[in-house]
Amino acid sequence: MTDTIISRCEAQGLRMTGPRRTIARVLQESLDHPDVEELHARANAIDNGISLATVYRTVKLFEESGILDRLEFGDGRARYEDADRDHHDHLIDLNTGAVIEFCDPEIEALQEKIAAKLGYRLKGHKLELYGVPIKNDG
Repeated sequence: MTDTIISRCEAQGLRMTGPRRTIARVLQESLDHPDVEELHARANAIDNGISLATVYRTVKLFEESGILDRLEFGDGRARYEDADRDHHDHLIDLNTGAVIEFCDPEIEALQEKIAAKLGYRLKGHKLELYGVPIKNDG
């Protein structure tokens, strides 16, 4: 990533109010995939004047501007991550809801091969795996 969410917002001419800057900073510093309620709690810890409605409006604006990617993992919660991050795929733990990021060159190559076999040049993809931990009993 070459720049921050705030700098990309400014480069697009978005008006960056104090609450938007706080929300952008929280997103920039997030190592997970927060939903709106989690973003609100984190932003509110910094500035308790930020309403849940402000967070909803801000993530919608950032998503429409291509700053954020909206992720839906089948649990009814939209989650967000920086759209400018390096490519990666997701493994979702069905027991805990934890989202594990990974990138596997073999999977990437196989997807390219499949697209070519079907007569296409791959321009992008999203891969989500859903699983439960394997129990190791000794």
